[in-house]
This record gives sequence, structure tokens and C-alpha cells, in this order.
Amino acid sequence: MTLFKSSRTRHRRLGVVVAAAGLLATLLTAQQAAATPDPGDTPAGEKSVSTSDQAEARAAIAAGEIPAQDEVVHSSNIEHLANIPKDALPGTNSDLAFQGKYAFAGNYDGFRIFDISNPKAPKTVSQVLCPGSQNDISVSGDLLFLSTDSSRSDNSCNSTTQPATEKSSWEGMKVFDISDKRNPKYVAAVETACGSHTHTLVPERKNVYVYVSSYSPNSAYPDCQPPHDGISIIKVPRSAPEKAKVVGFPVLFPGEGPDGGGNPGGPTNPGVSKTTGCHDITVLPEEDLAAGACMGDGILFSIKDPERPKVIDQVQDNVNFAFWHSATFNQKANKIVFTDELGGGGGATCNAAIGPNRGANGIYDIVGKGDKRELVFRSYFKIPRHQADTENCVAHNGSLIPVKGKDLMVQAWYQGGVSVWDFTDSKRPKEIGYFERGPLSTGTLTVGGSWSAYYYNGYIYSNDIAKGFDVLKLNDRRTDPARWVHLRELNVQTQPDYFD
Repeated sequence: MTLFKSSRTRHRRLGVVVAAAGLLATLLTAQQAAATPDPGDTPAGEKSVSTSDQAEARAAIAAGEIPAQDEVVHSSNIEHLANIPKDALPGTNSDLAFQGKYAFAGNYDGFRIFDISNPKAPKTVSQVLCPGSQNDISVSGDLLFLSTDSSRSDNSCNSTTQPATEKSSWEGMKVFDISDKRNPKYVAAVETACGSHTHTLVPERKNVYVYVSSYSPNSAYPDCQPPHDGISIIKVPRSAPEKAKVVGFPVLFPGEGPDGGGNPGGPTNPGVSKTTGCHDITVLPEEDLAAGACMGDGILFSIKDPERPKVIDQVQDNVNFAFWHSATFNQKANKIVFTDELGGGGGATCNAAIGPNRGANGIYDIVGKGDKRELVFRSYFKIPRHQADTENCVAHNGSLIPVKGKDLMVQAWYQGGVSVWDFTDSKRPKEIGYFERGPLSTGTLTVGGSWSAYYYNGYIYSNDIAKGFDVLKLNDRRTDPARWVHLRELNVQTQPDYFD
């Protein structure tokens, strides 16, 4: 382990795509693999685009329909307070967590800790080099958790890449002691089946349970055998984190045969990811509930017994959803927003060719009581600002903005930027604010943009894959009451009761 111390408003929406619309839609439908993010050490590289797409992007910029390359634009109710570029960790920026005056930013090369006591001028407290994608990150008390979902030579922070076909390869969960924010210490590692793409904390007074989401088993991988239709559960004693261990692997999609249960994907459901595990889970501890975004399925389950979660309802959308990516409850726990990561985060899907229902959010009401609760689809929401075909854009990580009586959310859309939207009416969601940059390139499809955008103690924080850490301030009478809500800690996938 190595430690480093340390506008304008858019004129109008992009016009209808003509030249390559049919071709792009066909590619995204036919190539099922593109719907499944590929765990690895490095982000997707640049992809070539047609000369007509390049010309269209440049024409849209010239017409003021999209921002110029790297230009920052935002709605009138959002201020851009700060940007902190990447420093010692050059890899892809990933998820965020918060505690007190600190923000913790994941990166494929490790993690970075910011002092955000002055949101207009965040300061780097430390940077830890510990490679292993995605380095999904969470904090609880003096512990920090880091997911490794790429095959490594060992569990150290000096490890190198190694084929998953080798039995000695390692993937899983790393645990750090962050009692001294300037000097985090690596204290534990737990190997999990198929690694840890993401994870979710279920904290208790003496222990922290960690729900580990992973997928894509292969009979050639000794530590990632099919079927893989469940989640690993790790128990971490707070007083002795070095004793962390896997205490269970509950199967959420039971089924017979080598492929288990869950959505079969193509060719039965063309363009839909086969369910071989979960991508992400959000828990609502106050309600003993969890929502799972599991590739081809969305689920609601009970966590009354955190070591034995129980599925209450399971839904699929084999028309418009390609890859169930993440989930967010509303405050009353009677709605869930599921995201669809069409194209695996590397595709240009915010355009007229793809349309408003694919690569979008799906809003579901929770109806009924107890174990008879059901998920009922109400509508889709997708940002109304079309992006160029050189910009990766799709629904990604976001959080609630805590306002009583309203369902408001801030959300990352990769190069689609940061969106603030209202889903109080489940059937009529609408965007009420945005922040974005122009395309990273007008010549190639280059992966970048906001990975996570979360509201924490009065401000919006975004971790941009390429551009670094952004701080935004929202000035809107609809969201202003949220400024009075202050949390001591926030892991968005461990959703708090904001008003308790």
C-alpha cells in the first residue's frame, strides 16, 4: 500500500438523429455482451464513431444544441463551486461515501479522502494506492470498505493482474482502519466468490454486515463457478476487523440446472442480461428492506435477519431494460427507482435513436403489506437533454434529496452530467435542474462523465471519471428545505431515514 498525503445554459435539445440511428439501435439490441459491464482493471478505451456522427456532434456544438468540448453548462438553479482534478491516482474515478467533514472517493487505483468542511475549496487529506477495480467504497465508524472485482495476484495493495483461471488469483473485499484519516491502515481482506463488483453495508453496533454483489461466473474460473445466483455476506466485528469472514451465500434466484434461476437473458429475452448474480443492492435498515438490481431482475427483499435475507417480490422488464444496475427507495419506502445501465456505461444511449425508455430509470410503486408487497411499474425517466454519439451516457448512481412530502433525487448520467429530478408523481417524473460538460471528444466515443452524484449536508458531490471531484450547490425553493438535514455519515446504498 502506498499513501499520498496531500456558463451558460443550453439553447435547446439535440435534434433528431437521422444518419446512424437505425444502425446504432440495432447494435445495442443485438450485442447482448454490451449490456453487461465487464469487470476489469482498466476502463473501456476509446471507440471509433462514424464520420457522420463526428460531423453531427460538431454541428450540434456550433448550433448551441450541446456544450462545446469540455465546456461546463448548468441550469440557473445550480452553481458549480469547485473542481478538484485527479492527482496521484490516475485511474477511473468511481463511487463516493461521506462521514462528518470528509468525502471518500473511490478510484480504480485506490481511494482519496477529501476534507469538505469548506465545500468551495475541498482539500486532499490522503490518497491510498491500492489497485483493483472498481474500488467501490463505503465507510462505517473507523472502517472503510473497498471492493475488488478484478483478478489479482494476491490480496495486497502491491498486487498485479493475474488470470481468473488461476486458482491462486484473488478478488473480494478489503477493509481499512480510517481512525487517522491522514494515514489509513489496511487491516483485513476477505475473498468472495466472483469478487466484489459492489457492496452494501448493513451496520449494527458490534458488527458490520457486508452484502457483496458479484456476477459473471465461468466454469473455467476456480473461484467463480456457475450457477452464481446469490450474494456473499461478510461479518466484520468492529473491535476486531481482522476476523472478518464470509458467513453465508444466500441464493436469491433458486433454480435447477447449471444456470440456476433468474432471467435467462438471450435468446429467450434478446438484448437482456442473463441473471448470474446482483450488480448492486440498496438497504433501508429502518424498514428492514432491501432492493436488488440484479442484471435481468429487480427484487424487493426483507433483511429482518441480515444473515438470511428473504425475497418478497421479483420483477423483469424484457422490453426496455437491458441491465438492472442500481436501486433507490423513496423516503416513505413505497417506491423504488431502478436504473438500467444499457451499454454497460460505455455506450452513447442518450439520443433520439435509443429514445426515452431505454437506458432510463424505472419507477416502481410498492403496494401491499408485509411479505405480500409487490412492485408495480409506473413510468420511466430519462434526462431530456440528448447527448452526442461521442458521449457515453446512461442512468447511473444517485441519491435522494431529503425534502418532506417530496420525492426528489440527484443522479449521475456519465457524460450526460448530473440531473436533479422529481418523481413525487410516479407517473409523471420531471427534471428540475442539471449540470454537465461538453463531450470529451468529438472524434471518438471516449468514456467519462459523472459516475456518482450524491446530496450530502447541503451540497451535491460528483465523482467524474475523467475530470475529478466536483461540488455543486442547488438553489431552488423546492429543494431548499433539504439544507436543514445533516447526517453524520452517508453510504448511499445504506439508505438512511433522513428525518429520524
